[in-house]
Amino acid sequence: MDAGRDGIVKKRGLDRKKLIWLVVPAVICMVLAIVLSAVMHHMINSLTEQQMAARWSKDGGSAHVSCFFSQNAGMTEESLEEFEHTLDSYLTENSIEVPAEHPGARLWADAYSADGKISLSSDKVSIEADAVGIGGDFFLFHPQKLLYGNYFSGNDINQDYCVIDQDAAWQLFGSNNVAGMTVYISDIPYIVQGVVERPKGRLVEAAGLDSTRVYVSYSTLEQYGTVHGIDQYEIIIANPVRNFGYNYVKEKLGKDERETEVIENSSRFSLLNRLRLLLKFGTRSMNGRAIIYPYWENLARGYEDLTGVMTLLIFLLWIYPVVLAVALFVIFWRGKGWTMHDVWVKIKDKLERYSERRYAQKQARRRKR
Repeated sequence: MDAGRDGIVKKRGLDRKKLIWLVVPAVICMVLAIVLSAVMHHMINSLTEQQMAARWSKDGGSAHVSCFFSQNAGMTEESLEEFEHTLDSYLTENSIEVPAEHPGARLWADAYSADGKISLSSDKVSIEADAVGIGGDFFLFHPQKLLYGNYFSGNDINQDYCVIDQDAAWQLFGSNNVAGMTVYISDIPYIVQGVVERPKGRLVEAAGLDSTRVYVSYSTLEQYGTVHGIDQYEIIIANPVRNFGYNYVKEKLGKDERETEVIENSSRFSLLNRLRLLLKFGTRSMNGRAIIYPYWENLARGYEDLTGVMTLLIFLLWIYPVVLAVALFVIFWRGKGWTMHDVWVKIKDKLERYSERRYAQKQARRRKR
């Protein structure tokens, strides 16, 4: 049998040495493709701020939708409260209700934020820092790495809390472990609820996270800092059918496409979206809207570009192994000394022999009885 195969290979002009030279590069390409795929998926999973849908619903029945506004959009807290009220009615109309077995569950959660600047001081020093004014469940969507303390909620009645990064902590107090201590914003005391680690890296810094940053309530930033209105809103919502949540947010908040952009985060790194991104490569970076993205969206867009290129490389790496496998199969098929009828006859013969053995065993057991 082996001699026959060798004969077929030599007949086609493929000795063992040539075959090895063909197969080894194919194996290398496959290994590189697998490694590149693993790296790409690790990159995607490292974006915790894009994994909200997976954290909220393990069965994939939720959508994470973000909406970004320009300064001219004029988005206010009152506008978002009105949207939330209409959302409850919309869900009820579509028979989307909290399951009876989970009476305390929520069908949606949301958050909003605005970038700006604010001055803080301690008993020792005063600093001006980049600030994020937050509302709703901001830290549910953006789980910063806590070094000390806890987060605070934008829904709290008392808004005299803040979260600062480790750089601000060192500048204000000379230490990281400052949760529970007091800072002053316009001479008003605020409790440092938590200290977070600020991510480092070239992409993160290029995305906008390159200086001291603090998190305060939106009302605090609006009253005592510099801000130009709410520039980002996001929601996690029940998604019984494809684009259910996205379409509703788009209809209610994203009608003016010059001033707003709505993104469905749940599937932005899917294979289909990565392929679509490749088709828009180059023109995608041209932004005609007057929208300034927060750092986490800039970072996600950078990762989209990188994973799009990696997807293309993975496809290219798989071309040679697949073509080689097809070519070798064709050579093998043409040089085979058997037909499908021969295979069927052999299988049928083995089944008959197996049935005969089983029958003989049963007869032998009966005779013993």
